[in-house]
Amino acid sequence: MKKNYQLALLSAFLLWLAWPPITFTALILLVALVPLLQAAENIIQSEEKKKGRLIWRIAIICFFIWNTACIYWVFNSLNAVMPAWLAIIIAQIPFCLGAVLMTLAFWLYYRLRRITNKIWSYAGLICFWIGYEYLHQTWDLAFPWMNLGNGFAEAHYLIQWYEYTGVYGGTLWILLSNILVFETILAVKSKSTKTKQIKLKIATAALVLIPIVCSILIYVNYEEKANPSNIVVVQPNIDPYEKFGKLAASDQVAKLIKLSESIGQTNTEFFVWPETAISRATEERSFRGDEKFIQIQEFLKNYKNGNLLTGIESFAVYDTARTETARYDSRSNIYYDVFNAAVFIENSAKLQFYHKSKLVPGVEQTPFSNSMAFLKPAFAAFGGSSGSYGKQSEPSVFYSQSGIGSAPVICYESIWGEYVADYIKKDAQFIAIITNDGWWGNTSGKDQHLQYAKLRAIETRRWVARSANTGISAFIDQRGTIIQRTKWWMPGVLKQDINLNEQITFYVKHGDYIAKAGAIGSTLFALFLMMGIFKYK
Repeated sequence: MKKNYQLALLSAFLLWLAWPPITFTALILLVALVPLLQAAENIIQSEEKKKGRLIWRIAIICFFIWNTACIYWVFNSLNAVMPAWLAIIIAQIPFCLGAVLMTLAFWLYYRLRRITNKIWSYAGLICFWIGYEYLHQTWDLAFPWMNLGNGFAEAHYLIQWYEYTGVYGGTLWILLSNILVFETILAVKSKSTKTKQIKLKIATAALVLIPIVCSILIYVNYEEKANPSNIVVVQPNIDPYEKFGKLAASDQVAKLIKLSESIGQTNTEFFVWPETAISRATEERSFRGDEKFIQIQEFLKNYKNGNLLTGIESFAVYDTARTETARYDSRSNIYYDVFNAAVFIENSAKLQFYHKSKLVPGVEQTPFSNSMAFLKPAFAAFGGSSGSYGKQSEPSVFYSQSGIGSAPVICYESIWGEYVADYIKKDAQFIAIITNDGWWGNTSGKDQHLQYAKLRAIETRRWVARSANTGISAFIDQRGTIIQRTKWWMPGVLKQDINLNEQITFYVKHGDYIAKAGAIGSTLFALFLMMGIFKYK
């Protein structure tokens, strides 16, 4: 049994080694699960009792270590604003939950092995895994950070075909490759017939090499259509733990304007400022009379076609509880919603607002709020909110006076491929990601977040203009290549002529069809498993 634990630890190490931001190791993902599959096979073929418990044990060790090693920075962000003991407890949600769901998919594979053949069991494993990933991006505890397909973000030249499949195509590729490599190794070890060994080797080589070759050919031959627009992204480098208390909001806006003016030119069409760049809660209906709005209007007068897309902490007031997230203020007898929002300001009185939709569980929304309301005091320690932020149900595109559509994607939302694709369906011609990655400190979290933005560029074939408060700001072209980037924890400003794009990719048109097929397949396999268990008993 000791050997099986060692194999599980080896898989955990290989998965971590292949994960962003480590460079040039992504292809290890295609074999990283092989040791774990071998450990499971050892248990299945052994005389051990309670094999299911042993399978669960080795899988949970592997996936917990891998998850924790890659997203340790979640604890850092929590520990900065709350006691260590409380940060440890809350951090277990992302550390453990994903690992448990992965382990469940693996354990269900073992259960299928007891009642059907290997081929169907492998099909079930693929469906259960993809089903778990789809669940983990759709429910109230959504955290799709560790979806297998994200692992190729650093090696974007290998997955140019994401424009057809999205991230779930990468997950499918990884699972199939690991299974075929494992079966090839078993065939050689067991001295299967030469014909079987040759077939497996050819299938494995084809599965690994064909997507790589196709991707490199697409990468080398892809050409953007010329449709330039001059964009400026600003990184003010304001400590996120000070910007909401110690620094005046108007002073922060003045700093952003100064940085913008240092590089802006007469034909600049868009200035992009980071998440909550306009801090201190601002009422949306009265924003035109706000000092900060007046500052920005004066700044934009120098740019005939200039527009500003910026993050803002805003709120809206109601007479009644108009939304599920509306809070009641007993002193003034009003209801209100607080938003992590984006606002689009131009050389006119017109304003466009977007309210962040994909909220961070525990930080920006209380998961399963009706049944878990008792956790609100704990969640209030981070972000200053004892209730969920308000949100909108679908993305909305900002349109400039010249008709250019921009996608305002706020921080956490940038890891949802299908959600970002919905902006493109509404005629967004480039993606503006605004974020505030300073919460995590100088950890791999900020680097992973930047790398994941490359996946959105490939899926949609849109430029990404990324403005981060403390780093890392960047421009990413339609092939997912980072053209410019700033340094971490340093003020900076970037200027780039990007090419706007109006074409719709296959993925944008069809969304996460692989994930939905996997979810349906996992449901069917679960029903088959229950029927098989009932028949066996």
